[in-house]
Amino acid sequence: MKNSRKPEWLKIRLPKTKEFHALNDLIIKNNLHTICSSGKCPNMGECWAAGTATFMILGDICTRGCKFCNVTTGKPLPPDPNEPEKLAQAIKILRLKHAVITSVDRDDLPDGGANHWAETIRWIKKLNPEATIEALIPDFDAREDLLEIVAQTRPEIISHNLETVERLTPLVRTKAQFRRSLKTLEILHTKGITTKSGIMVGLGETREEVFETMNALLSVNCKIMTIGQYLQPSSKNLPVNRYITPEEFEEYRNVGLAKGFDVVESGPLVRSSYHAEKHL
Repeated sequence: MKNSRKPEWLKIRLPKTKEFHALNDLIIKNNLHTICSSGKCPNMGECWAAGTATFMILGDICTRGCKFCNVTTGKPLPPDPNEPEKLAQAIKILRLKHAVITSVDRDDLPDGGANHWAETIRWIKKLNPEATIEALIPDFDAREDLLEIVAQTRPEIISHNLETVERLTPLVRTKAQFRRSLKTLEILHTKGITTKSGIMVGLGETREEVFETMNALLSVNCKIMTIGQYLQPSSKNLPVNRYITPEEFEEYRNVGLAKGFDVVESGPLVRSSYHAEKHL
C-alpha cells in the first residue's frame, strides 16, 4: 500500500478541551515525558481529560527489533535507579487518576528489568495511593520467577500484547513468540492478576485468524482485549497491508463480547492504553 492515502476515519483531530491544555501545560512546565505526546497518540486528549497518561521506563533503546515498532534497537544504557521515584513524583504532579506504565525489552539485564518494574510500581503506590496502575510489560521470556516479581506489587491490571495473529508473529516480532506470550498471560492469571492483551490489524491477517486469537486469549483467561489499526511508523517498518473499516472493527468487538470477553476496545485508532481507566 505504498503511498496509499489514509481513509477519512484515520485522520487525527487535535484535542482542544481545557483539561487537555491544563495537563499539557503541566507536562511542559515540569519537563515530563509521556508516550502519549512523543508517540502523537490520536487519543491523547480523550485520555488526558479522563486523568490517564502512559509512561515508558527503562530507557528508550530496546534489545529487540520488532518490525512494527519504531523504537531504537541497540545496547541500552544502565537503568536509572532514581527513575521509579521520579516517575511517581511526575504522576503526583499531574494528579493522574490512572497511570499506564510500559517499557522497552531489556534482554541485556539478568532479570529483564523486573526488579526495576517492581520498584517503579511500589513508588507510584507510595506517592499516589489513590491512583490505579496498569503495567504493560514485556514477556520476560515467560519466566515465572520474573513475572512473580512484578505480580507481587499488585498493579490493578497487567497487560502483555500478542501484537498480531500467530501466523504473522515471526514476521512482525523478533524474539517474541505467540505461545510464549500466551504463557506469560496464563502465569499472571494464576497469580490472581487481571490480564489484558492487544493486537494490531491490517498486517495481512484474516478475520478467522482474529477470531482464533480471541479464542487463544480466552483459553488463558485473558478477558480484556484491544484491537487497533496498524499504521506504518516509518519507511523502515512493515507496510500496511490493508485499512480495516470501522464496520469490521465493530464486528470484532461484537464477536469478542459474544465469545466471553469482559471488555473489547476495537476501532481504527484504538491503542493499548485506550480507555485504560475503564478496564478496571
